[in-house]
Amino acid sequence: MTAPAQCAQFHAIAQRVNNWGRWGPEDERGTLNLVTDEVVRAAAATVRSGRRVPLALPLQQDGVQSGMIPGRVNPLHTMVAVNMELFGPGTVATSDDVVTMGLQAGTHWDALPHVSHGGKLYNGRPADTVTAHGRAAFSGIDKAGPLVSRGVLLDVARAHGVQSLAAEHAVGPEDLDAAEELGGVRVGQGDIVLVRTGQMRHYLAGDRDGYAHPSPGLSLYAPEWFHARDVAAVANDTLTFEIFPPEIEDLWLPVHALHLVEMGMLQGQNWNLEELSLACAEEGRYAFLLSAQPEPFTGATGAPVAPVAVL
Repeated sequence: MTAPAQCAQFHAIAQRVNNWGRWGPEDERGTLNLVTDEVVRAAAATVRSGRRVPLALPLQQDGVQSGMIPGRVNPLHTMVAVNMELFGPGTVATSDDVVTMGLQAGTHWDALPHVSHGGKLYNGRPADTVTAHGRAAFSGIDKAGPLVSRGVLLDVARAHGVQSLAAEHAVGPEDLDAAEELGGVRVGQGDIVLVRTGQMRHYLAGDRDGYAHPSPGLSLYAPEWFHARDVAAVANDTLTFEIFPPEIEDLWLPVHALHLVEMGMLQGQNWNLEELSLACAEEGRYAFLLSAQPEPFTGATGAPVAPVAVL
């Protein structure tokens, strides 16, 4: 298995997109620093119809996880109290429930310490600052803070005139350009970019294994495009985010390493972009206000999110 740092292409791109120190040596938020008050005000101004489109999958035991990733279990929902009259017969009764799940089991954000390479995390911190009992000492998902910005849908599948991309399709800069042209929009500083491949259609049709792999996804060469535009975060509608199996044989998860470690940029997976694709096509615009706040689990390397696009 090839380590990212041993691949010449990866190493060259990593040098070009590296953001270590850009917001100071103590920074734990990375490209979320690009979401300024001015960016949020401009994002709010994109709202016209008030149409709200949910982007999260239902949290259920029959979820997207197929067992391919050890320990990342679908939500197990258990009732621990059903109509319990805590204060005696005839008093108000309560029902409570608990959930056990992988924080990255459904629609989620990956936090910056989700991956490391070469023994390093974002901003040059040691990978061993993530521990079993202490969790992530730096850049946990709780450090993301409020996440509201302009969202931009780059509907790559629609730009190619297909319902979903072929499994071997690695989404590169030319695909992002084509989707930008389709949407009549220019991605800019502080935007949260949503890349639609159409892969989610497999899961929605009941084919969980077909959704998981093989799968289209972002190419090793996409991060430079996002870096050049000063994008704040990127999410898509696949399980693995990047193309799987990888486009360069045995070079596993290079996009994860470039985004999370080198750039300090959150990335999201398992976002349902099907309804949003239809809404954007119907309204003829692909930019909107996006609310995408992760659940603030302290020191977590990822968290569920229930994003909403407001057109």
